[in-house]
Amino acid sequence: MAAFSTKLAKKHGLRSVSFPASSHPSTLRLEEELNKRGSRHGASSSNGETLCTGLFGLAELYICIEDLLNLPLTQQALAQHHNEQWQNALLDCSLKQLDLCSNTKDAVSSMKQSVRELQSALRRSKAGEQSIETNINSYITTRKIMKKEIANSLASLKRMDNIFGDFPQLEQHHHLAAVISLLREAIVITASVFHALLSFLSPSSLKPKSSKWSLVSKLVQKGSTTCKDERKMNELDRTDIAVSNILLQSSKEDSEETKIESAMVNLESLDSIFENLEDGLECLFRSLLHTRVSFLNILSH
Repeated sequence: MAAFSTKLAKKHGLRSVSFPASSHPSTLRLEEELNKRGSRHGASSSNGETLCTGLFGLAELYICIEDLLNLPLTQQALAQHHNEQWQNALLDCSLKQLDLCSNTKDAVSSMKQSVRELQSALRRSKAGEQSIETNINSYITTRKIMKKEIANSLASLKRMDNIFGDFPQLEQHHHLAAVISLLREAIVITASVFHALLSFLSPSSLKPKSSKWSLVSKLVQKGSTTCKDERKMNELDRTDIAVSNILLQSSKEDSEETKIESAMVNLESLDSIFENLEDGLECLFRSLLHTRVSFLNILSH
């Protein structure tokens, strides 16, 4: 995540936003939010808690943007520059953001459902009611299906990246230039957060082995790495390892019950993360939608 955000920052001139103290309070509030998000979006590892915080932070950011767009000063400035290329670019980008947010929420919901089904199967297995191999296979299959969907979403992020550098300088109108600069930086930060989220959701390499599914040896080896390496894993990595270990023939003396307990602990943590990610994505989607509607209303007058 840090590498991606640094690349974006250099390419698009992401900076600490600073406008005159006489700027409108809405502009200053958005400036503060951008500085806050910009200083954090590449600073932390992409774990579930960080991503949830990032999504809710983005929702707050777009609420500030909506307030800024609804200012009479902003609306008047936008009306004076009607049907310009940068307006179409921003509208196109906002639509892509909505699609990306919706598709990502669907992916999270699908994974949450798979996690809950596996949790239920493991509980029944402990009670001696059924074999769990089929349910584990189903979980891993769902993870593999995510790979193509995430690849499409990452491609969409790259297409949004192409709008940068196409906007003319509007220095003759200070407030409008400030608004456009703020919008562009918001888009950069949004792209960085989504890139981190999609990387978090992206499945580890999975492939069939004999009649079973298992993680490739690289992932299996992760399970026996040092504590330092383990801390670098996100919650999905740890869950993948715990789930796959149930099917793997290990030289260790871990009982099946111990492996199931480990998997259940990780799945419970992951279920909570997915629940929060869903809420964050839903909140962000509403904020993005309101911002787009405000922008469209301004341009329709």
